[in-house]
Amino acid sequence: MSTVTTTTTGPGGELDAAELAAPNAEELAALLIAKDRPPRPSALSSSLTFGWRAALKIKHVPEQLFDVTAFPIMMVVMYTYLFGGALAGSVSAYIQFLLPGILVMSIVMITMYTGVAVNTDISKGVFDRFRTLPMWRPAPMVGYLLGDAARYLIASAVIITVGMVIGYRPDGGVVGVLAGVALLVVFAFSFSWIWTMFGLLLRTEKSVMGVSMMVIFPLTFLSNVFVEPKTMPGWLQAFVNNSPVTHLASAVRGLMAGDWPAAEVAWSLGWSAVFVVVFGAATMRLYNRK
Repeated sequence: MSTVTTTTTGPGGELDAAELAAPNAEELAALLIAKDRPPRPSALSSSLTFGWRAALKIKHVPEQLFDVTAFPIMMVVMYTYLFGGALAGSVSAYIQFLLPGILVMSIVMITMYTGVAVNTDISKGVFDRFRTLPMWRPAPMVGYLLGDAARYLIASAVIITVGMVIGYRPDGGVVGVLAGVALLVVFAFSFSWIWTMFGLLLRTEKSVMGVSMMVIFPLTFLSNVFVEPKTMPGWLQAFVNNSPVTHLASAVRGLMAGDWPAAEVAWSLGWSAVFVVVFGAATMRLYNRK
């Protein structure tokens, strides 16, 4: 049994059979190949496109800025007034030592959200679409990190502004502050590759956050963010003095103070290179096989 269906264009009017027929194959092929294909996007343009996508997500969900605005303010004010008098004798004296450390601690802690964003897109099936696009394969991952770099800059601006209000005065001036923030952003970009790996490896975003906190909290608190390592037991000093967060905090503190510690900067850049080589390679291996 067959049924003939007609399409009307108005009261009493019908399209003829020619209008309903399939398009001519030769005409369709000529239309498709008439122009040259657009060039394949470069690695840079692909990465910047996904970075812009990450920035647009912040625009449409502004609550994501809470962890780079309210959280840093709370950290600076709470630790400064809580420990300032006990450790340095006054808030004004302690803020000179504390603020670069809190800056490092806050930025390192918010790097975990890169892995959460990756895991969320995987669970929603967005990455299946990314894998079919003709582009540089690491572009989605690099785009996440580039988008988060804007968050790091916002958090840095908030922390430094609050510190200036409380009484922080960087002897290194504007150049020292910018150099310290630049080094911190480079380190955070590299450190975030750890969380992209976990975002691909773990099943849920809660798992990513749980593992991230288990790594970040000991790494940031067991450092020279709050106090000098010389006040710690010998066995703990051995760990703290070789921690990447300690080297980073010392480098940022020195740059903002105008000392330009070459050794600490070199250590921080070296750790950054290790994170990219090791965890960047592991991330792409998981991404290609997942």
